[in-house]
Amino acid sequence: MLFFLQQGYRVIAHDRRGHGRSSQIAEGHDMDHYAADAAAVAEHLNLRNAIHIGHSTGGGEVARYVAKFGEPQGRVAKAVLVSAVPPLMLKTETNPEGLPLEVFDGFRAALAANRAQFFRDVPAGPFYGFNRDGADMQEGVIQNWWRQGMMGSAKAHYDGIKAFSETDQTADLQAISVPTLVLHGEDDQIVPIHDSARKSVKLLKKGMLKTHPGFSRGMLTVNAGVLNKDLLDFVRGNAF
Repeated sequence: MLFFLQQGYRVIAHDRRGHGRSSQIAEGHDMDHYAADAAAVAEHLNLRNAIHIGHSTGGGEVARYVAKFGEPQGRVAKAVLVSAVPPLMLKTETNPEGLPLEVFDGFRAALAANRAQFFRDVPAGPFYGFNRDGADMQEGVIQNWWRQGMMGSAKAHYDGIKAFSETDQTADLQAISVPTLVLHGEDDQIVPIHDSARKSVKLLKKGMLKTHPGFSRGMLTVNAGVLNKDLLDFVRGNAF
């Protein structure tokens, strides 16, 4: 956000319902409500020619928002999906490369048993790749992930696991016609690149894929210098 402010852009961020400083609402923790909330913000601010950037579950939120609200309302210029969950994380008959339901049941069990420990273990391990040999462990990054997690609603986080893992967003991606950049780390241990980015770019009408060898799911933070350049090039219409 600071980087794009320094480039002269207006930057807007909103808390997903139940996350951050938003109200701890009990219901509506699904992609439809996430997208509708984003639409309410865009309408309230009368955003036009906007570029929507979503990371992880936020990538799913962006995909549904752009397909269902942003493009039909003429508000969106471009979209970016960073380490995003679409088209579908869950293993099904039509998505055999996905992750089995037991993986997400494990997330739910860990969250319910000890949310504070869960929000410490995930960033300290696979999310930022700090579990890899020779990784540059950044304690501040881990603590900030924990801080952001503990600010939110336990129920929102629990229900959100179903939202990010079981929502099939194939139709969303197919409906998007604005230029869309798909960014993904090739060492993403949570959302494997073969089951996300490589599939997503084939479904998009104007999709382009940029991957980074060795980069983790949290590359937007720990490799910000590289990712900021990718984003700026795309925003300005420069070729990679």
